[in-house]
Amino acid sequence: MQYVQYGKTDMKVSRLGLGGMRFPEDRQETIDIIRYAIDHGINYVDTAYVYVSSEELYGEALKGGYRDKVFIATKSPSWIIESTKDYEAFLDEELRRLGTDYVDVYLLHNQFPRHWQKSLKFDAFGFLDKMVQKGKIRYKGFSLHDNRPAFEEIVKAYDWDMAQLQINILDTETQVGLDGFKWGAQQGLAMVAMEPLRGGFIVHDKPAAVDQIIADYPEKRSLVEWCMRWLYDMPEVTCVLSGPKTLEQLKGNLHIFDAAESSCMSATDQELIARIVQAYEDQNVVACSACGYCLPCPNGVDIPQVFKLYNDYTRHGKSINEGQFYRERLMPDGRAGDQCTACGHCVPLCTQGLDIPALIAAAHEDMGTRHVDRDVVRVDLSRPA
Repeated sequence: MQYVQYGKTDMKVSRLGLGGMRFPEDRQETIDIIRYAIDHGINYVDTAYVYVSSEELYGEALKGGYRDKVFIATKSPSWIIESTKDYEAFLDEELRRLGTDYVDVYLLHNQFPRHWQKSLKFDAFGFLDKMVQKGKIRYKGFSLHDNRPAFEEIVKAYDWDMAQLQINILDTETQVGLDGFKWGAQQGLAMVAMEPLRGGFIVHDKPAAVDQIIADYPEKRSLVEWCMRWLYDMPEVTCVLSGPKTLEQLKGNLHIFDAAESSCMSATDQELIARIVQAYEDQNVVACSACGYCLPCPNGVDIPQVFKLYNDYTRHGKSINEGQFYRERLMPDGRAGDQCTACGHCVPLCTQGLDIPALIAAAHEDMGTRHVDRDVVRVDLSRPA
């Protein structure tokens, strides 16, 4: 495992960090994953108040001396905050869950415009400074799924230590983008990369052409390894967060990050990445990462499930199977697109910047009838957040 300086702080962190958003349901399996990760060199673990049971599971796994081996990053639930005093109350609850007196990095979670306005209104900066003085947190940061102007506004507003952004081979122009990510590093921030596989979308929804592109390339690596290698090639990427669901996935990630060095990608390697990205863009499916931030829908639409079915449906040539499942399971359950009123509640919550009501309408138009011979609705993956 390689270790690098974490921005302007005194921390040196592993290039691979353990994300806590998508742990398996089995409690012991999760504890085993966390401890295996730490035993094999990962010293940076990430979680959040709103990740179901994640902080409690870390708290259990970090007993017996493991807490002293890691830097913990967790996040304040920005959208639940309703007063200045809420900040410390939530932090104290998180510390109890984690079984620790302090966290190394505390983030204001997902500073969308409405959350950012709450941070300003309720003096989040004063809270962070006070918690540093009290010794409850060491360093201050934020996460963001928004555009570059929003990112720059936030960076310039306060003396941050780090930022956590979505970046992967498909998101070089969306959200903050690759140039914005590198700009953050130039400001002296530790830059943590989340969603390196876009919530699994890159692997599980890959076009058939991608396998052939990789097979034809003389240097033999898996798609996951190329995605991770593309990230750790950049010195601006301090740490890459990956959230394995199984121990085998973790072991694979550890193998990929063994001796991971910056500036390892050749010009030919970068051309390979460009061809892979083009294959995804040619496929034009809905770029949903199934993060679930859009839920609950006020009208009961299971937005991630609708989009997953629609991706499979369009990619499989308007498959009868997915269409039938949509009509016979989601629609009777009141979870399909016919329940959408285009109220817009989900739009500012979408981490991918999708026009969810329009896409839900398109998905329902295609899958909600028995006609399977219409043209596929085309969705632009490059649409800015």
